[in-house]
Amino acid sequence: MNIQVDPRTSAGSTSQVRLSKLFAFFIPLGVSASLVTISHVIINSTLARAAQPEAVIASYAIALSLLGITEKPAALLRQTCSALVRDRVSFRAMSAIALYVFACVFVLGLIISYTGIGRYVFLYFFGVSESGLEDTISAYRIMMFVSIFSGIRCLYHGIIIFNKRTTWLTIGMIIRLIGMYALAQYFIMTNQVNSGSVGALIFLLGMIIEAAISVWEGRKLLKRVIPEKLEDHPITNKGQIFQFYRPLLYYSLLAVVVGPAINAMLGKTTNMELAIASYAIAFSVAQLAQSFFSYIHQIVLNFYRTDRRQVIRFTLMLSFIPSLLVGMLAYTPIGPWFMESQMGISEELMQASLGALRVFMIMNLIFPWLDFFNGIVMLRGQTKIMVWSQGSNVAITIITLIVCILAAPGWNGTIGALAQSLGFMAELIVVLFILKMLSKEPERPLARG
Repeated sequence: MNIQVDPRTSAGSTSQVRLSKLFAFFIPLGVSASLVTISHVIINSTLARAAQPEAVIASYAIALSLLGITEKPAALLRQTCSALVRDRVSFRAMSAIALYVFACVFVLGLIISYTGIGRYVFLYFFGVSESGLEDTISAYRIMMFVSIFSGIRCLYHGIIIFNKRTTWLTIGMIIRLIGMYALAQYFIMTNQVNSGSVGALIFLLGMIIEAAISVWEGRKLLKRVIPEKLEDHPITNKGQIFQFYRPLLYYSLLAVVVGPAINAMLGKTTNMELAIASYAIAFSVAQLAQSFFSYIHQIVLNFYRTDRRQVIRFTLMLSFIPSLLVGMLAYTPIGPWFMESQMGISEELMQASLGALRVFMIMNLIFPWLDFFNGIVMLRGQTKIMVWSQGSNVAITIITLIVCILAAPGWNGTIGALAQSLGFMAELIVVLFILKMLSKEPERPLARG
């Protein structure tokens, strides 16, 4: 069933949105997304000063990998709140769902941190050695609180984004980085960099700071700008919120399968170490180029009903940039220079990484439009579509991995890049196909309950 997410505008609205307004809304979002990478630079450069940096960084990195999975339900509150909350009544319903999410994430964190299940996950799923197990679990015991503050941050981000105060996301991220850097310097000066828990504490402080700033600005908007009840806004209870949120949760859980599947299959290539390392490097560079453009769905959610043509024009202007950036690194001397002098990569690994990066141009070309059409899906309240599209992504990714491993195992890391790119392509095709099938159906507001 469809959800009419914004009763204040309509598809037939004649109001126009200037490109400058779209850029003013979008650029702070892109900058805040890109600045996230600096958080990891601060932490990794701090942990590199430990007496045994490899072991310390590994314990932090593995705990962070698990956080990437357990944090997803909380992170989805941003899109849900931005799409559905328009008054205080709908925010209270949204907050109730958020509390359930936080409780589930916290209980899951406790289970992983303090039961044998966590030991099993780290030992057999992530391949942690017995010697590094306790340090990894200790780091995750701190990381589990990051999920909670990240969820609080995302809940209020939804309000801030819809009210077009996106500069506050950049401000929050900058203050977060300052706080993280200050704490990192304290640990360095006091010679306390001795475990992955140090990195987890730095990350937690940063998330607490960003969450506090988001709550401060979001609460101001709730008191001064957002009405108690907006006329004709259909979202009034938890069930309506959950109807929208649940498919997003399934979508994110399906997406978790892709990374481990690629790494597992790359272990069967001609040169396992080279394949996994080159894929990881190429993927990190591709993600860096893509991160700035990961909020196009918010442009759709907030402006598409007001000025459809301008939003499409804006997306068209930006859609080629990630692929062009990656292409500059993959096909010009800039790439080899960056990888050799800035990343310290050997010649063999550099060539393999560049080969994978060239294939990742496909993913970077597809992603902005996939994010655009996912925004349309969320705008229509038909988030179930995303479960099917993500399922097709996973299926095509795995099929491509199997075929390439059997037919051309010498492609190494390029296999992972090709599989992931074709998975994105399949996801986009399914979204377009289903939206086309549904385009003749009128949008109906969610029934009140």
